[in-house]
Amino acid sequence: MDSNLDPSKDDLPLMANTSHILVRHYTLDLDVNIEEKIISGCIVLYLQACTESTQSDRTLDGVLNYSQEYASSAMAVSEFSHISVAAQGASSSIARYDAAAVAGTSALNILDKNCNHGNKKETSGISCSKEDCYDKKDDGMDDFVLILDSCDLSVIKVEEVDAGAITGAEKLSQATLGSTGASELSAVRTWIVQKLVALPAASWQEQHNCYLLYSQAPGCGELQFASDTWSLRIWKAGIQTPQEFPRAIRIWYKTKPESRSIRWTMDQDCRPCVYTSGSALNNRGLFPCQEPPSAMATWQATVRAPVGFVTLMSGENAAVATQVQEDVLSWFYYVTMPMPASTLTIAVGCWTEVQKDSTSCSQTDYQPLTSSTVSNPHIMFLSQSILSGRSHFCGSRFCHELAHNWFGLAIGAKDWTEEWISEGFATYLEDIFWAKAQKLSPKETEEQCELRALLRWYRLRDEVQNSEQELQVLRPKKDCTGEVSESGVSVIKHGLNPGKVFMQVHYLKGYFLLRFLASKVGQVKYLTFLRNFVLKFHGQLILSQDFLHMLLGNFPELSSQGISVENIYEDWLDTAGIPKSLLNEVLKLEENRLAAEVKDEVAKWMHFSQKNRRGPKRRKKRKDDMNYRELLSDQLVLLLEFLLQEKTLCHKALQRLRSTYQLLRQDAEVRHRWCELVVKHRYLSAYGDVKEFLEKDQAMGVYLYGELMVNEDSKQQQLARQCFTLLQEEMDPASVKVVTEMLF
Repeated sequence: MDSNLDPSKDDLPLMANTSHILVRHYTLDLDVNIEEKIISGCIVLYLQACTESTQSDRTLDGVLNYSQEYASSAMAVSEFSHISVAAQGASSSIARYDAAAVAGTSALNILDKNCNHGNKKETSGISCSKEDCYDKKDDGMDDFVLILDSCDLSVIKVEEVDAGAITGAEKLSQATLGSTGASELSAVRTWIVQKLVALPAASWQEQHNCYLLYSQAPGCGELQFASDTWSLRIWKAGIQTPQEFPRAIRIWYKTKPESRSIRWTMDQDCRPCVYTSGSALNNRGLFPCQEPPSAMATWQATVRAPVGFVTLMSGENAAVATQVQEDVLSWFYYVTMPMPASTLTIAVGCWTEVQKDSTSCSQTDYQPLTSSTVSNPHIMFLSQSILSGRSHFCGSRFCHELAHNWFGLAIGAKDWTEEWISEGFATYLEDIFWAKAQKLSPKETEEQCELRALLRWYRLRDEVQNSEQELQVLRPKKDCTGEVSESGVSVIKHGLNPGKVFMQVHYLKGYFLLRFLASKVGQVKYLTFLRNFVLKFHGQLILSQDFLHMLLGNFPELSSQGISVENIYEDWLDTAGIPKSLLNEVLKLEENRLAAEVKDEVAKWMHFSQKNRRGPKRRKKRKDDMNYRELLSDQLVLLLEFLLQEKTLCHKALQRLRSTYQLLRQDAEVRHRWCELVVKHRYLSAYGDVKEFLEKDQAMGVYLYGELMVNEDSKQQQLARQCFTLLQEEMDPASVKVVTEMLF
């Protein structure tokens, strides 16, 4: 890491030197070993230097200049369409397409056939220690080093890919350069890959077909490499600039069973499964890559898994399995839109496709998730907490993940510390999408959005009261946001803090900021502006100021109301706690009609509790003739929220509450609040409800452990420890660490 970076223990370093060289495409060829909990194989990286060469190598300059002109011509596409792998000797370390089989075959046809590859022979590679790597520098050598983000991987071998071994490539190079000597082979390989990555987006089929074919080319020399905690460093002796560095390299590796990017677990039927979404480390424990969001690339992947297992990925295509061995199925996925490496995800398990005519959510095969929902391109993870109870919770969360297609995927944060750009926008749009899905009238939409805003206000208040101030800041790097070192190295502030995974401050403060701005210009104009903002920045990475400057430029009247970029930084983004302008918001929200109805119900329940509270003299039982209003899902959550604020609530009232609203059949958000009531009032008869929630709703139950411990009640503490002992092997590492700190 650069000397000017000194991350604290909970900061996540991004080590890739993306200012020097970028990965433009990944081709993965992997095998999933369910029994050993290992994913192994190889990955081919297609690279592009960030600046043109300043050296006086005329041959290289000529090749690069020609490749840029050639790539823009129609001839480039037609020539590339008929390239195939040359027949090589038996010494080649990887299986290849048969030249005759693919000659004249269109790229689309090859993609449709899933591009299944044969078995690869075991290869051995050289390695060196971290100390060896730095000794080379100390000995006076100044080789350029490609640095990739990597951890929890065992790298076996790294080699340069011989792009010149493709049938047709040598014909193109000879037509351009004449006879090519051995000294010019490296320049030819550079020229070929440069021309390939420069193909226009309209030629994606030919381009991806060629990526597949080149990935099968043999190696032409091993590269030296060294691994440390957070990176993989690769260099070639004598190569001193990114422009001279090989443009296509192949890395043979395997993941470790304890890889923090991969979750090996069991589904609800105790069948093994694995998925790679939602890790704080992103994908560096799945494959060596460039993690910074600015390093956007396309990818394609061939994944083999045992028969009986279904492989799903965040690809654009609906893959169909091909049987390559008696007990092995192969799946092929790809994406054509460049995106950060963190958006690639894989899930392998005994999944079952469920098709329903209704729009309601139901429970099917699942795996435990750290968070309730995770969105990636073309695939969405929903935990069992979302799929149970009423459809309201599932529907609203689905709308949140749907919003990430615009904010989080189509438009991303240039600096990952600005999570609010993704989560705040998704939370704001969630209500709008869900209202449209329910076909609510404008009046109903306004009332229900205000009700949800009130619930979020209480949630934000609780988080601010019970979290570290540093974690409440939406722009923790302040004026340094978006800055990287000379090589591209940076850190994600608090990226390794396990408690941060469960916090919602960046969701909630971001949501209230957007709601505050909408109130100043009117929602109709505001949504029109958001639409134009998406059109302008689609496919780009942004910082907070990009959004704020465009907003203030479109609505200059905001400046007369005292709203400026600097003021928003100070009040909302750079400061911990609840913004001053939001402190009085709760009073207005509590006047909402739906909230007022809930207050009336609270009064009824408190009257019931007082009437049935045990005293020194017990009166004769009276029939409860109180009529309780039927409540919306969000109203029911608010009812329990208000009851949690009451000092006392008798056990008979809790019993009646449970049966009146059939609380165990409600969604996870309602049941979570019910469990909090049970814990607060030591309602022993319902401790089984708490135990069941901790078992089945792990994504939402983490902080219940803390509530069970804080009362210093021996039975509650025993329940917490028993549940944790039973479930800790199923829980993800972040949950285990957080709960362990609560219990011990």
